[in-house]
Amino acid sequence: MSFFSHNPPWYAAGLAFQCARCGRCCAGPEDGYVWANDAEIAAIAAHLGISIEELHHQYLRRARGRCTIVMQPDNKDCPFLSPAGNGPRTCAIYPVRPMQCRTWPFWPVNMRCVDDWMRAGMRCPGINRGATLSCDEIKAKLNAVQV
Repeated sequence: MSFFSHNPPWYAAGLAFQCARCGRCCAGPEDGYVWANDAEIAAIAAHLGISIEELHHQYLRRARGRCTIVMQPDNKDCPFLSPAGNGPRTCAIYPVRPMQCRTWPFWPVNMRCVDDWMRAGMRCPGINRGATLSCDEIKAKLNAVQV
């Protein structure tokens, strides 16, 4: 299914998004997949100062023929997301986070229609706030990731 088949797409005027740094996109309660390719894995390992083998052992697994970050078993949070506290939650690998993380919330599941976008906004306080991304910027993000 092409997400660009509507001419123009429902988001032709652009969409506003500004990360609120709340960590909700990286947190449970449901389990999910955060896909990482070989280059992203190497960058994460280097950023953390560990070997690729150690990263695989501690934080990754194979699923559906790809590598994914293993979520915390107790709360389904990303293991690189700081625990909830008084301040904003932070990502330990933010500068080298996988493309999937970089393109949130512009994922196909959120972009099928305005209702899906609004549903994502119920979880993500950054949706419909901040700077407006153009239709072309949104399409570039959709093309950059396969979730």
